[in-house]
Amino acid sequence: MSFWQSVRQSLRGEEHDYTALPLNRAVILLAVPMVLEMIMESLFAVADVYWVSRIGKEAVAVVGLTESVMTLIYAVAIGISIAATAIVSRRIGEKEPELASQAAGQIVLLGVLLAAALGMALGFFAPEILRLMGAEDDIVTLGSGFARMMLGGNATVFLIFLINAIFRGAGDAVIAMRTLWLANALNIVLGPCFIFGWGPFPELGVTGAAVATNIGRGIGVLYQLWHLAGHHSRVKVRWAHFKPEREVISSVLRKSGSGIVQLLISTTSWLGLFKILALFGSAALAGYTIAIRIVIFALMPAWGLANAGSTLVGQNLGAGKPERAEAAVWIAVKFDALVLSVIGLGFVLCANPLIRLFTLDPEVMAYGTQALWIVSLAFPLYACGMCFEAAFNGSGDTWTPAGLNFLCLWLGQIPIAWGLAKSFGCGPVGAFIAVPVAYSLLALSSWGLFKRGKWKTQKV
Repeated sequence: MSFWQSVRQSLRGEEHDYTALPLNRAVILLAVPMVLEMIMESLFAVADVYWVSRIGKEAVAVVGLTESVMTLIYAVAIGISIAATAIVSRRIGEKEPELASQAAGQIVLLGVLLAAALGMALGFFAPEILRLMGAEDDIVTLGSGFARMMLGGNATVFLIFLINAIFRGAGDAVIAMRTLWLANALNIVLGPCFIFGWGPFPELGVTGAAVATNIGRGIGVLYQLWHLAGHHSRVKVRWAHFKPEREVISSVLRKSGSGIVQLLISTTSWLGLFKILALFGSAALAGYTIAIRIVIFALMPAWGLANAGSTLVGQNLGAGKPERAEAAVWIAVKFDALVLSVIGLGFVLCANPLIRLFTLDPEVMAYGTQALWIVSLAFPLYACGMCFEAAFNGSGDTWTPAGLNFLCLWLGQIPIAWGLAKSFGCGPVGAFIAVPVAYSLLALSSWGLFKRGKWKTQKV
């Protein structure tokens, strides 16, 4: 079967045994919908900041600060998602679909409870959280509604992450793709309507972006639940699967705990960077926010390839085929590094025109161009690192990436950023330089541990 025939087949949503297909074809069948899923997530991130930037640099700073706090919620959701993909893919590989459905029900139940608790606490204290992040009074006044809506309504994004992880673990990558396309397409269309008051919609300013996000993703969650109820999904969740099962929840929590720690270490390191950049004013913060949204635009699809490797690792380890699992990861690394090398070179050469699409403020543009140019230098190594870490997670070995993140990001990125920015007088540029340095160290360390092969013996 040719490459393009495999691509077309990957979008049909057919059921396949990924423990038996030729590996190149298996990677394509999983990666294409996963990459397209992440492309829509990338478009959402860029479109959101594009419209908000029309309000002003203070509005962009609001989004950047709130998103930096939202990364804590993402960390919890993605931490549980890592466990979800590892457990569901292992059960599917072992040919135990009922156990996969039971695990999925417990994961959704856990997600609902955690999202509700986080939403009530963070939504209530939203203005205080912005002040804690170093926001000036005018930014707090402008952004309290946006922050309260995003933090309080986090259940929509929380559940989208969790349920899509279940679909990916089962090999239902097309359903996960269609969910994000539906949710984020609605958000992209509704965003400017609520921000600027187009047509019959109220003009809500920056808060309108949060309203559109929660409406779009809320509808996406309903679409996911419809499939989980038995419509075209390999994992079919019934009401009985939502009944709390101590043993299953304990297993999920054990795997989730280290996954959450892994993501918290990673995301709080970004909080540290935002805190450092906030010392240099809203222009530096806005420029960095725009640059990182563009970087995410490139990296999110690359995570699609890494996630394909993760699913193949889980399913093939479940089927007792560790060497096949390792070979799948190397295929993902090769493709990912090639793609991100090309994109990274494009960003380095075209940094200024890309930033100019989002702002005409000279100061914001200067900081954004510097940030994008510097962060893009290590794109090939980012690709390798994300594939190796996804492989560890897919095997159920979530502690190895957690340790690597702590060493390279907290003991590496934050001190380097602070030292260059403050001690050596480099200002915001010092914080920008710390990003490729830390993530290059992370990629090289991950490669060394992946080659040792202990992840192949991980039990789930």
